Amino acid sequence: MHYYIITGASRGLGKALAEAVLRQPDTTVVGVSRHATIEHERYSHQPLDLSDMLAVQNNLHKVFPQWPDAQSVTLINNAAVLGEIGYLGEHQNEHFEFVFDVNIVAPAMFMNTFLSAYGQLSVPRTILNISSGAAQRAVDGWGAYSASKAALDALSCTAQKEQDLRGSGIRIRSLSPGILDTTMQEHIRTADEHNFSEAAKFADFHAEGLLAQPEEVAAKIVEWLQKETRRDETVVLSINSL
Repeated sequence: MHYYIITGASRGLGKALAEAVLRQPDTTVVGVSRHATIEHERYSHQPLDLSDMLAVQNNLHKVFPQWPDAQSVTLINNAAVLGEIGYLGEHQNEHFEFVFDVNIVAPAMFMNTFLSAYGQLSVPRTILNISSGAAQRAVDGWGAYSASKAALDALSCTAQKEQDLRGSGIRIRSLSPGILDTTMQEHIRTADEHNFSEAAKFADFHAEGLLAQPEEVAAKIVEWLQKETRRDETVVLSINSL
């Protein structure tokens, strides 16, 4: 059995990834999110609010059981929040705690627990962190989001170097999936240009049908996950490089 643990599995890319995996035989998905929206005999749900650090710490053991029949184990850290759009100096300080908890602290805990639980297995093991193009460029109004995704890229690179030095064979990647037609994009389109200078451009992406569908991107990601790793593959990737 091929096991997948996917955070943010109730909607958007996370749900599309879970459904793409479940369309294949010999797969099991553990979805982690506040609400369950998938019903399937090979899907199990762990309700968890990733902004509640105490709940995350107390429930992580439920997400990473031992699977004696595992042929592979994959963690996809997909859940993320944009937070309020606005400039530094104009936020409540709690905004930063919320965004960083969901986007980098929780994924770091999930990575740490995955590596501890499955580090000694001999089957293929992969951690895929869903990042953003905003990790690589300054986007006004998205300070916490951009910084948290840049931190996720850096953590992925560090963790991969460590696993290479240990010779574990574990693959760790951080992937920017492109601009998707999700509820996050709906939130972005409501922003005032005073708080986000690119608001009109993102509205045009939607109006002109340029947003990628989560189902199409998920299918491409799942296909890539099941291929052998290219020797020249970098840790930080974009969907266009798959």
